[in-house]
Order: sequence, then C-alpha cells, then structure tokens
Amino acid sequence: MAKYIFVTGGVTSSLGKGIIAASLAKLLQARGLKVTIQKFDPYINVDPGTLNPYEHGECFVTDDGAETDLDLGHYERFLNTPTSQASNVTTGRIYQTVINKEREGAYLGKTVQVIPHITDEIKRRMLLLGKSGKFDIIITELGGTVGDIESLPFVEAVRQLQWEMPEEDCMVVHLTLIPYLSAAKELKTKPTQHSVRLLSQEGVHPDVIVCRTEQPLNSDLKKKIALFCNVKPDAVIEAMDASSIYEVPLLMLQEGLDIIVLKKLQINGYAAPELTKWKAFLDKLKYPKTKVTIGLIGKYIELQDAYKSILESFVHAGAMNECKVKVIDVHSETITEDNVAEKLSKLDGLLVAPGFGNRGVEGKITAVKYARENNLPFFGICLGMQMAVIEYGRNVLGWADANSTEMVKDTAHPVIDLMDEQKDITAKGGTMRLGAYPCTIKEGTLAHTIYGTTEISERHRHRWEFNNKYITDFEKAGMVPSGKNPASGLVEIVELPKHPFFIGVQYHPELKSTVENPQPIFVHFVKAAKAFAEKRDAVKNPLLQSEMI
Repeated sequence: MAKYIFVTGGVTSSLGKGIIAASLAKLLQARGLKVTIQKFDPYINVDPGTLNPYEHGECFVTDDGAETDLDLGHYERFLNTPTSQASNVTTGRIYQTVINKEREGAYLGKTVQVIPHITDEIKRRMLLLGKSGKFDIIITELGGTVGDIESLPFVEAVRQLQWEMPEEDCMVVHLTLIPYLSAAKELKTKPTQHSVRLLSQEGVHPDVIVCRTEQPLNSDLKKKIALFCNVKPDAVIEAMDASSIYEVPLLMLQEGLDIIVLKKLQINGYAAPELTKWKAFLDKLKYPKTKVTIGLIGKYIELQDAYKSILESFVHAGAMNECKVKVIDVHSETITEDNVAEKLSKLDGLLVAPGFGNRGVEGKITAVKYARENNLPFFGICLGMQMAVIEYGRNVLGWADANSTEMVKDTAHPVIDLMDEQKDITAKGGTMRLGAYPCTIKEGTLAHTIYGTTEISERHRHRWEFNNKYITDFEKAGMVPSGKNPASGLVEIVELPKHPFFIGVQYHPELKSTVENPQPIFVHFVKAAKAFAEKRDAVKNPLLQSEMI
C-alpha cells in the first residue's frame, strides 16, 4: 500500500509549496523509493487551460494531454518522471464530476452535499495514483492557503483521510513563513502559530512544519515554534532562501526532512540518498566557464511564471554547456523596425516565445527578421515558429500580406491556418491539440543533428499550424520543413540551412526539459549562442581572434 504525504501552506501564497514537495520527493526518490506528486487547486476553473498567463502563469501540458498547474513542471524537472491527467485536480473538476453523477442518478435521489459527496470525490482522486501499485509514496500539494474559503473541502478531505488511515500511512507537512522585521531585527513566529492554529481548528494537525525564512532559525526559536505548534523540535525545518530552486533538496537534506518523514511513515531499510548527478549539475550551475545573453521576445514578460518552463530549460541547458545564461526580457509590443537593432544588437541569441492572439505579433515578426538577416542564433516555439514562417513569407517570398488566420481571417496568403480538426470547435477548454505527438525528422538537417535520431515525441498545445498548401513555395525559397507528424503531415519543425542556427518548432520542447535530461534544442541553442558570442568578441579583439586561429 502506498503512503501519503500532504503539503499545506499558511500565512501567504507563493511560499514555495511546490518546490518543497518536489525537493522532498527528490530526496525520497534518491533513497530508492518510488514517488510521485499531485496538485489539488481550489479554484473553480476545470483546468488552467483557459486562464490568462497573467492570472496563473504558464499552463503546463502533460504527455497525455492534461492542461495543468505550472507546479507539475517542477515535479517533472526534479523527479525526471512524467506526470499525468491524474496529477492535477481542481475544484471545478471535482464539482463537474459530482454534478454529472447527480444528473445521471448515481446518488439515488439523495441530497448532494459538500460532505460527504464533494469530500468523497476529493478523497477518491487523492488516492487514485496510490491504487495503481506503481508508487511507494504519493505527495499531494494543496494549493492556496489554509483559511481560504475555497480550500476548506480539501482540508476536510485530508482530515478524514488522517482519521481513516493507519497513523503510519499518512502525514501532513505544513509550509509557513517566519518574517524578519528589520526595524526590530527580529524573526517573528506569531504568523506561523496562527497558521498552525487555523489548520488545527479544521481538524488537521501538521506532523512537520517547514519555515520559509530570510534569516537562520536558532535552536531556541525552533523550540518555541515546536512548543506552541505542538510538534517535536526536530520536526521544525528551516527553509532558507536559496540562490536556485535546485539547491533546496540539499538544504532539506541538511535539515533532515526526509529522515523525519521516513520515521513518521515507518519506512525502514532505506538506502543513503544517491545525488551524484544532482550535485554535479549544481556544481556546473554555480561555477560556469562562460556567459551568454539570450533575448526572450514575449508579450507576458511582466510575469516570469508565464515562461517558467522556458527559463528553467535555459538553466538546464546552461549547466550542460557550463555556461551562465542571462535571459533578457523584451516585450514584443515595444519592438519596431526603427528600434529593433538597438534592442537586439547586444544579444547572443533570440528566442521568440509562444502565445495567443494578435497583440505584439508584429514586434515578434520584426525580431525574427533581425535574427535571420544578422545571423543571430534563433529559436522559435509554437507561435514563435509561426512568426518565423510569416516573416519568411513576407520578406523572402515577397508576400507582403502573409499572415496567420488567427490574426487576419481573410488574408490572401494564410501561411498559418487553423487545423482542420479545430474548425468546427466552439468550446475553448481542453479542445486544442494537446499532449505528446510523434515527429519524423529528415536526415542531414539541423534538427537531426540536435536530436540524433529521426523519430521523436514532443508535447503540443495549439490550434493553428503551417499551411501545407505553401510548403513547396517555402522549400524552393530555402526554408526546410525538417520535421513532420507521420500521420497528418503537420509541419513540426522548420529551419534555414544557410543560417548558423535558425530553427522553429510547432511543439513545446521546454515542457520535457529536466535536470537530468536537458532538452536538446535548448542545449544546442545555447551552444550556438556561445559560438556567436566568441566570434563577435574575436572580431572586437584581434588578440582573441589569433588565439582562436
């Protein structure tokens, strides 16, 4: 039987429950246990797929096509194992299931209530992964903050599971904040006390308290927290701010979080944690030998979480290249023909990010043109790939009105068009082309060099595609469709062989990058940016040029 760990949060949101859950999972996995993580979100949306990135950050997509919370990206990046449809559940999905069952008569005419019907469905979902027999431990992160009205059914479900399960099969880890008042030069424990008290009033008592803090917690402070929150002193864990999220597992290892959990769950005979690869990655991350500057051209740059997986992919690829990747955000709405050189001339590489809608697309097209004409390493993802196709159609093939029907429905040259299976769809939620699809890569291309194989699988999230009516025109003009879906013929990858590094992909490669397996396009893109920077520096400095020769 699987054992269950529930991670709750108090005082404020954005404390890092997902990182703590992923770090604990990593430590338990490193000891030889089979671990997975799931996220329960209290909002009423069925999934994050229809949420604006400004509202919720990026929408993370799994292999089986689930549109999920971005924390699932952290889970995969830490554990190097895929999540699934069962790994993210919202209040909306819970109520949708219960209401559908009520309409079908499944409750035999009984009055449907939050308790037991909603909480029973929550519990069923919480236990679902554990019943598969694939895992020793299921870690469940509860979104939101203890005390939120919308979180109450989830907390109640945890209370019931604590009551129903043997004591050694279920535990609660509560993440809270110990604020530092600079005026008083003092750490304050009262918010944590109130948070734990609020949780206890709902019938759930934490077994471990993890304290986010900017300053170290001394033993007296830990004893005080333990006394007033009714836990043992060794169950009060210090979670200091770290320079990288990937340091957190080692910080938790130092604090003994995994040992406390193993003792509570009565798991014996566990091995010492095997973290050799993780430590090697951190060593490369902390001590890079070179540096590159990459421009991220997007329209949601005000919120870093909107491009979370892209940013983390650069961390992984940078470490692989022993290179510090500095990402410069450039809002696509601010780019014009007049200022593009000023904004992009100091970059070593250019990534045009995914997105939806007309806002900012002309700036993206202008940025692509600059990269193409100046041999600047270029990487386009989803909409970024589509912008590269439109730019090439306009400025190389000479079709000034080349566009996507997403932007201009009646354009004379719809080089990007709505997918056939999308044309009759009116509902927005969960109806895009979602999840992993195969792609066949043409030998001898840049894509083939990058992947080292002709058959790959990558995750998708889109409605529009390269219009194959124009494929011959683009091929004659020098743009190569180097990757296609073997069943539909959908163009997955385009590239320019005469350019040092120019590639656009319809899928989202950033969704599969992990610490142990950095995404290969990102790795080669950073490598190309390094070569571009070295060549430019050599031109500026003749001594460097002679050394390169």
